[in-house]
Amino acid sequence: MAPVAVVPSPDPSAAADADAESLREAVQGWGTDEKALIDVLGRRTAAQRAEIRRAYAGLYRESLLDRLRSELSGDFRNAMVLWTIDPAERDARLANQALGDRRMMDDQHAWVLVEVACASAPDHLIAVRRAYRSLFGCSLEEDVAACPALQDPLRKLLVSLVRSYRCETERVDEDVARMEAAQLAEAIRKRRQPHGDEVARIVSTRSKHQLRATFQLYKQEHGTDVDEDITKHSSSQFAKILRSAVWCLTSPEKHFAEAIRYSILGFGTDEDTLTRAIISGSEIGMNKIKEEYKVRFKTTVTSDVVGDTSGYYKDFLLTLVGSED
Repeated sequence: MAPVAVVPSPDPSAAADADAESLREAVQGWGTDEKALIDVLGRRTAAQRAEIRRAYAGLYRESLLDRLRSELSGDFRNAMVLWTIDPAERDARLANQALGDRRMMDDQHAWVLVEVACASAPDHLIAVRRAYRSLFGCSLEEDVAACPALQDPLRKLLVSLVRSYRCETERVDEDVARMEAAQLAEAIRKRRQPHGDEVARIVSTRSKHQLRATFQLYKQEHGTDVDEDITKHSSSQFAKILRSAVWCLTSPEKHFAEAIRYSILGFGTDEDTLTRAIISGSEIGMNKIKEEYKVRFKTTVTSDVVGDTSGYYKDFLLTLVGSED
């Protein structure tokens, strides 16, 4: 979960005004008070940050985001702006940036679309699509379909995921779950074709509760988790992205733990992936991510962030991660 906000007043408007004033003080004078920016913005929820943006604009007749862009620099600026911006606009911009990158065939760029489509609530995806059309003059699914770096069947899967709208009902049809668990096993195990149309249809249309039931029956009937079978029977990029979609839909902490770990391995830190994973993960559930990370990688998010980042960028990420024992 995102860090618990410390609200200075029970009145949201008064709290936002007070925070806006604190931020104004932090960016005026002979230098920026980065610590004050972190202390305020890093401990506010998305709804509270929206109130602060409105209060700041009303009080000072300028955009808080523009002010942050002009006052800050480097990875700290990128992280602070991504955190402060409206979440739907943030994800729309991240998706557009990923689609415009010629390295789109790299897993971490396709991850952006999977995270936007699968990790959050269905209403959030609708808001992202609306923001995308407003910002870029076309639909998200159109741009995914037209992306020259993507090839079928991965392109078809990603189009299906970003155009989907899942019902949030908790009702589960056990008969459908059993039937679709068998269809998944047929495609993944026997045909060794996780890219089949039935697999994409199931993953891109069913509610998260229905998918959990399907995956539970898959394991009961076949003795292995569906994500493990996907990895076992195919090493294609499609299979890797499908596994990420399965994780984001039913246990997003697995995906975000892997994304954070990926970003810090090797000879250099992938700051863009690290920033996005921690910011998006904080909105979805950081405590579960930290627990998953510790179990899988035998270390903590905190220790890896400390080891691979520095300065105010490090301090800000650690604020979003929160305390760890």
